[in-house]
Amino acid sequence: MAEMGSKGVTAGKIASNVQKKLTRAQEKVLQKLGKADETKDEQFEQCVQNFNKQLTEGTRLQKDLRTYLASVKAMHEASKKLNECLQEVYEPDWPGRDQANKIAENNDLLWMDYHQKLVDQALLTMDTYLGQFPDIKSRIAKRGRKLVDYDSARHHYESLQTAKKKDEAKIAKAEEELVKAQKVFEEMNVDLQEELPSLWNSRVGFYVNTFQSIAGLEENFHKEMSKLNQNLNDVLVSLEKQQGSSTFTVKAQPSDNTPAKGNKSPSPPPDGSPAATPEITVNHEPEPASGATPGATLPKSPSQPAEASEVEGGTQPAAGAQEPGETAASEAASTSLPAVVVETFSATVNGTVEGSSTAGRLDLPPGFMFKVQAQHDYTATDTDELQLKAGDVVLVIPFQNPEEQDEGWLMGVKESDWNQHKELEKCRGVFPENFTERVQ
Repeated sequence: MAEMGSKGVTAGKIASNVQKKLTRAQEKVLQKLGKADETKDEQFEQCVQNFNKQLTEGTRLQKDLRTYLASVKAMHEASKKLNECLQEVYEPDWPGRDQANKIAENNDLLWMDYHQKLVDQALLTMDTYLGQFPDIKSRIAKRGRKLVDYDSARHHYESLQTAKKKDEAKIAKAEEELVKAQKVFEEMNVDLQEELPSLWNSRVGFYVNTFQSIAGLEENFHKEMSKLNQNLNDVLVSLEKQQGSSTFTVKAQPSDNTPAKGNKSPSPPPDGSPAATPEITVNHEPEPASGATPGATLPKSPSQPAEASEVEGGTQPAAGAQEPGETAASEAASTSLPAVVVETFSATVNGTVEGSSTAGRLDLPPGFMFKVQAQHDYTATDTDELQLKAGDVVLVIPFQNPEEQDEGWLMGVKESDWNQHKELEKCRGVFPENFTERVQ
């Protein structure tokens, strides 16, 4: 019996909620058609506009602050690797080695402290500030529903009063429902009328405190970093002075075949033989070499085809004939590789390679642009972000709405997730570009 009673209460509540939704829907239709008047509050509507603007600005500020923190973390990692490289190349017998190592340790601690203070004094404050918006947004929506209920009860009461046949019992009940609906609406309306202007005015102090904290932390960070950089510079100057006698400058030496600076063309060889050029020069009327009789031909080189020697001797190829260099190249190719091998190689280049490239892209997500690989771990701070581990490969795809893309962020899906699910809706997300490196 108890179960029957609870089911009856639940069913009754569901039916009541359904009836309320239908009544509200009918009332909104009548208001849009102009057949029923709508209660307007221009002052409250302005407060709602300010609320929506404040929420949009706060959300953007939160996202940009997270991007800034991600950049600070990436810069910390890059600085750490740079200092590790310096420690590795700094030889044990060089002066100042211990100082350089200590500077590197302080540099790492300074970056960590800066990042942590930004989280504590800016990001957490930002999260607390935005945490109050969802509740107020829900109450604004509820107030709108109660306003429709109030208008509906008012119109129902007015219609019963103006009816030809008046039913006093129905009129009394409608009046009671009207008073109840008006009371619920006004209680919510009064509370929001007080809270929304107060919240709107609080934004100024919040922005001031947030950006003052960021500016102060960044100023102190750069001051301390400047001191460390100056100390490192002093160590390196000391090293340069003590090792100054062994310093030298490496200069590029020109090769024997390189022309001297300022000459536009190489000088001819001293023995009078023609200079080596990448092209074959055809002389229509060559001058005989000294000591040779006119009309005599030069001896053939073992590596030079007969046709090339005849061209240098003055024989001009007919118009449209194949160049000697091309003839030699084609003959060499035909003699060095069998025709079957050449055809097989051509088919491989034009068929297999291109075909495999096309087939490979059929398994990629729609709109795929290129691949990147995560160089550092990235912890997602929102539901629309990807969680990355160093080494993860991400397939980059375009944003559905390009206006939603923020500077420094990319849209993609991890290759492992795509190979497993093949569903973009479940796998895709945004990630900071500076945590990755393009690989394809």
